[in-house]
Amino acid sequence: MSPLLIICLILLFVSGAGLIVFILLHSGKGTGVSDMISSSFYGNQGTSIVEKNLDRITIVLAIVFFLTLVALMFVYPQGTIGY
Repeated sequence: MSPLLIICLILLFVSGAGLIVFILLHSGKGTGVSDMISSSFYGNQGTSIVEKNLDRITIVLAIVFFLTLVALMFVYPQGTIGY
């Protein structure tokens, strides 16, 4: 395995797991985990700050996930994976 492939696979798995976690942390209508945490620490003002940070982290992880998939398409073009 090449070092580029190993780095791409690690980034893919870490960003995928991070996306799952951070999407689940988003609150729907004040009933999510992030709302419970932010209301206990920051009161009413903290909710918007925590949600903005969750949005930013989720967007960054989604971009990393997408770019890693594109990089893997170039590392392993269709039909070149050997067993």
